[in-house]
Amino acid sequence: MFDRLEILQLARGLSAYSGARQSVLAENVANANTPGYRARDLPEFSEAYRTSTGMVDLRQTRAGHVSGEDQLSPLATPVFEDLQADPTGNTVSVEHELTRAADIRSDHNRALAVYSSSLDIIRAAIGRAR
Repeated sequence: MFDRLEILQLARGLSAYSGARQSVLAENVANANTPGYRARDLPEFSEAYRTSTGMVDLRQTRAGHVSGEDQLSPLATPVFEDLQADPTGNTVSVEHELTRAADIRSDHNRALAVYSSSLDIIRAAIGRAR
């Protein structure tokens, strides 16, 4: 019943996207010393939300708002980044990856907070507050 609520679908999508992005960054760090390895990342969540297909149906609520045909697929295809390579041709910067990992953790925590707050509202609406 509640799996059709758009806010819960969006929170679930952001959480899954964050997990997939963290996995791609972990591969980058694991290959930090591999000659010729090119760092990869997923497109930003907002970009994946607008251009991919899969999880969340959007609807236009007013002129100039997002269109209803766009949907989200949190497991978007990783893209290669245009970063400066070291002498071996490797483009992974561990410091850069760790900074992005912290941003991803923040996004994942945001998704969990939205999910938790939404459930609290649902519980209050049906009279079962914590």
